[in-house]
Amino acid sequence: MMLQITSSAAQVMQRCDLLGAISEEPQRLTRRFATPAMRQVNEHVTSWMHAAGMQTWLDPIGNLVGRYPASTMQSKTLLLGSHLDTVRDAGKYDGILGVLVALACIERLHSRQQNLPFGIEVLAFADEEGLRYHNTYLGSSVVAGTFEPTLLTLVDADGISLKQAIRDFGGDPDAIPFAKRDRHEVLGYCEVHIEQGPVLEARQSPVCVVSSITGMYRISISFTGMAGHAGTSPMELRRDAFAAAAEFAFAAETLAHMTPGLVATIGQLDIQPGASNVIPGHVTLSLDLRHQQDAIREQAHKRLRNKATEICQRRHIDLDWQTKQANDTVFCTPNLSHLLTEAMRDLNYESEPLASGAGHDAAAIANLTNIAMLFVRCKAGISHHPAESVQVEDVAIAIEVLERFLLHLAKQVEDV
Repeated sequence: MMLQITSSAAQVMQRCDLLGAISEEPQRLTRRFATPAMRQVNEHVTSWMHAAGMQTWLDPIGNLVGRYPASTMQSKTLLLGSHLDTVRDAGKYDGILGVLVALACIERLHSRQQNLPFGIEVLAFADEEGLRYHNTYLGSSVVAGTFEPTLLTLVDADGISLKQAIRDFGGDPDAIPFAKRDRHEVLGYCEVHIEQGPVLEARQSPVCVVSSITGMYRISISFTGMAGHAGTSPMELRRDAFAAAAEFAFAAETLAHMTPGLVATIGQLDIQPGASNVIPGHVTLSLDLRHQQDAIREQAHKRLRNKATEICQRRHIDLDWQTKQANDTVFCTPNLSHLLTEAMRDLNYESEPLASGAGHDAAAIANLTNIAMLFVRCKAGISHHPAESVQVEDVAIAIEVLERFLLHLAKQVEDV
């Protein structure tokens, strides 16, 4: 059996290499929602799903779904999967590994002509990262029924609306409100994902169960002052938007250092008019704020908004603060997590559960059904970077843990 699992893991790694070469940009991996690169990736995954005895389709937003039938009629459905989109200049395992490990388990069931007392659907979500429209969980929120229709008016950098992009991709934006899965027909959701952190490597553990997914805010903040000549405007008379933004950025970093567990990141910065001899008149930046405890994150949010207000009043700058996304911390379901733990113990692996500092589709699907997650060790904890790396031996363990999880769940369903 181990030889077969190792072979499955090697195939997963080869497929990650193949999909990792499909990009919108030369020399680096960038794959946004509803692009030709995403279409090409879907075509490959669809062909693998068909070969594994699965029926496939695209849902209204463009999520790829592959269904493996149950052994009995009128059975519930277990959802597995992750996302196929990437950040800019990405690694080739974030999201993709979860889809391919789930598919590998289906292939193993199919090779034995084995069906379980529930259907299994592998979901390859069309957008989790939010790179194109700056709003995460677009794909999984449709499945969960939490997609906000107003998001259809969002436009990308080329002026293409989300609604039009969905249509161009073959989806149906008008059908999105009806795409929510019926919670009474869903058994649960399990997602395999690289850890995106260094803890498992430090523990020398290949996998572990995830306990929770950290809550976060995504905020767009604009500072508007007055542009002016760099040589003729006295310092004391300036309304420098960038100086205000820089002071705020330092305040955010300082607060995060002072608050255990809080992380604050400014990853986007736009300075206008953007000339070396002109005082910046308008600056927009992004703030990503995360903490495991919702109350602490909310307090930090209020403190930083008050700080931004104080900075702008003192510097005579206009402030615009827009919360683009707010997600509470999500806790994984004890029963499903226990089954994952039992699957690990079957293989003589023990590792304390980890909280995830990153967001995952599981956080959105938690609005629909029970969730569980399995982390896989990644080299040096590096993620969202081309150096992202996993070992084939760890992938083999993840496949076997997920397969045993499915069999444990099947026994539980049969015993009810």
